[in-house]
Amino acid sequence: MPFKSAGRLLDRLAALLDPLQPLFALATRWYVSWQFLKSGWLKVSNWPATIDLFTNEYHVPLLPPQAAAVSGAFGELFFSALLVIGLGGRVGPLGLFAVNLMAVISYRQVLLAEGFEAALAQHLLWGYMLATLAVYGLGTLSADRLLKIPADAQSTADLSITRSNRT
Repeated sequence: MPFKSAGRLLDRLAALLDPLQPLFALATRWYVSWQFLKSGWLKVSNWPATIDLFTNEYHVPLLPPQAAAVSGAFGELFFSALLVIGLGGRVGPLGLFAVNLMAVISYRQVLLAEGFEAALAQHLLWGYMLATLAVYGLGTLSADRLLKIPADAQSTADLSITRSNRT
């Protein structure tokens, strides 16, 4: 009997929390996008300083500093814009995840140094948030859903519900 009542309690809790999922997905998208939009805007608003940073501070593997600067600024702005409006399914979170990973790799001499644990923790938090959006989808409060763009923007659970509604 105690298992039955615990199950009912968990079902009620889920019924209370499930409606919040779209808002949490939206808040996650907007929060993480804001971090990268600010950085991208800062890069393009002071291009000489950005080139200097990519030449002297950031050590992007395989790319010359100018190409790395353009790629970084573009990635931060483009993928963030996709995430803000919820367009392009998982392209936005995966793109920003790659930008975030490259930032950690390129600035590892600082981020992995003693005393910079909080800065690294921010990148880990953003990476986790982006991975969550990539795995679970952008949520129902997205342009993809409003435009009824196919299932690549939806989570697996949403897909099964969508398929069962068609039959």
